[in-house]
Amino acid sequence: MRVVLSAVLAGGALVAPGPAAAAPATPAPTAKTSAGVRLAPGVVYRRFDIATRSGPARAHLLTVDLRDPRVSVGLLYPGDVGARARLSSLADARKAVGGVNGDFFNIVESQHPGGEATGAPVGPAITGGRHLKAAVPDGQRFGPVLPPGTSTREVLGIGEDGRARLGRLTLDGSVSTESGTVPLRGFNQYALPVGSVGVFTSDWGAASRTRATCGTDSERAAPCSDSVHEVTVREGRVIAVADAPGRGRIRPGTEVLVGRDAGAAELRGLSVGDRVTVRHRLVDPRSHVAYRFAIGGYPVLRDGEPLPGLDDGAGALRTAAGIADDGYRLLLLALDGGPEFRTGLTVAGLAAAMRDAGAVDAFNLDGGGSSTLVTRRPGAKTVTVRNHPGDGGERPVANGIGVFSGASRS
Repeated sequence: MRVVLSAVLAGGALVAPGPAAAAPATPAPTAKTSAGVRLAPGVVYRRFDIATRSGPARAHLLTVDLRDPRVSVGLLYPGDVGARARLSSLADARKAVGGVNGDFFNIVESQHPGGEATGAPVGPAITGGRHLKAAVPDGQRFGPVLPPGTSTREVLGIGEDGRARLGRLTLDGSVSTESGTVPLRGFNQYALPVGSVGVFTSDWGAASRTRATCGTDSERAAPCSDSVHEVTVREGRVIAVADAPGRGRIRPGTEVLVGRDAGAAELRGLSVGDRVTVRHRLVDPRSHVAYRFAIGGYPVLRDGEPLPGLDDGAGALRTAAGIADDGYRLLLLALDGGPEFRTGLTVAGLAAAMRDAGAVDAFNLDGGGSSTLVTRRPGAKTVTVRNHPGDGGERPVANGIGVFSGASRS
């Protein structure tokens, strides 16, 4: 996919592109790509058109200067891992000045009776330094095919040093009893690996935990396991056991262990009153960075080069985040779903477009009907949806990336 930026905001008005020209061999922006609308100190919005073989795609872009002490970036989510809400509602609740939708998520699955969709995201999530969830197995994810060498554990995050980066978060956890210790392989996620034990906390919400025992590590649509067990732990002791996963809110300070297959057999050895210690955290074994914010998706651009094996077949609406200036500039992009722009971009075309916009690294987020970008005009009480979502209106999403400034920081 060859792309060229062909229209931008100039003083807040869209400059119409001239007659279409053949795409250059190396994608490059036109000279008029720097104008935009300042939403807050360090936060600029602009829009531009991208010429493709199938027609124009319109992009909406937020540029965030992370060096500005008045600016911060954080997770937008409904307050529960297993829930969805419109991005505009999430942004308004947190008084964000802008944002885009985030990770792919567990959408409706009728093939799992009793294991209804949870709305929970695919990848890891961290908010304000608090670890919310780990990643599902690769075969249980939703979204385009992952590029070779990547996994559901990929994240875009902000470290405690205030810099944006791409990383990979792995669950480090265990369940210890008087009989021994077993690894914990799930943490507030809608799908557990076959033969494993996972934990759900009060951050999960009220969604059913049955879906976590459905499918396999390689086949999302496989039947639910017929060997499951659940153990509820509070203050280090078992307070309840059950032969099936439950639903409903979990009290703060309480943890619910769910086992499937061999993991269920491990949990069946526990009785009410037994001592149990559950330990879990997310770690980046490659960089050992402490993240204050992280969201799932997958990389498409590293060190200025597209990842090998990116899909270049079908165009679609896309959302992406890019990193520039040694991690101190964040680019948040969403394509427009208006009728004249619905050809969108391929994944390979998205990588090229993010590089043209100035990103050195880029990360693909959920697209299609989920693609949404919102901004708040100075003094406005509510945000405005800047693009036209592909479903004709906002689709409730699992999470998003929020941009905060001044009094709105949180």
